[in-house]
Amino acid sequence: MRFDVLTLFPDLFSSFVKETIPGRAIAKGLVDISLIDIRSFARGPHLVTDDRPYGGGDGMVMKAGPISRALQSVEKVGSGFRVILLTPQGRLFTQAVAWELSRMEQLVLICGRYEGVDERVRTELADMDLSIGDYVLSGGELAAMVVMDAVSRLVPGVLGGERSTREDSFEDGLLEYPHYTRPRVFKDREVPAVLLSGDHEKIRQWRRTESLRRTLERRPDLLENAALSEEDRKILAQLKESDN
Repeated sequence: MRFDVLTLFPDLFSSFVKETIPGRAIAKGLVDISLIDIRSFARGPHLVTDDRPYGGGDGMVMKAGPISRALQSVEKVGSGFRVILLTPQGRLFTQAVAWELSRMEQLVLICGRYEGVDERVRTELADMDLSIGDYVLSGGELAAMVVMDAVSRLVPGVLGGERSTREDSFEDGLLEYPHYTRPRVFKDREVPAVLLSGDHEKIRQWRRTESLRRTLERRPDLLENAALSEEDRKILAQLKESDN
């Protein structure tokens, strides 16, 4: 998997590519990240990458030209190639989208700044626009890091085991069950006895019940599209009955 990041602030990624899961994936040769400074593709003595918006208004808009030239400099490494504009107006980034993107060979992430980018970047240059949530950031760099982290961990071999991703929150539409580790007692609260029992079937049942309970309490909206078995539906019915 290769990521090409088009940004005005490549230095923001220095720690990210060293200390995170993508950084470890780079060390394994499973992921490659290329940082492309949009400003180096600007023209004129001052390397201007933004201008006032047509029609008036506050703020500045990133020009399409430097972004287009930066994009043209990207070398395609395979047929699975997608250009993504990071914008709060884009498609919501979910675990399902992360899986979809993990099947690509190369992702190009365009990081906007200021009031945004010229609309023609979205319509003429990008294959899709993506949002990590319903809020506004100062730029697309943090969003790019979120996307790279979420997608990189799905690349085979990055986490070292299929189970690491299969049991994550949202993998089957549910929130993940709670985890515990040493010490056995913390602030007078003990680890649930079932986790110490050694009975794998009881542990599986407890974890599934707690996953369903947590989703019902915190994100009941997820249950509408979750992949639920008949056993899950019985557990949910019992949980709802106990709350009444």
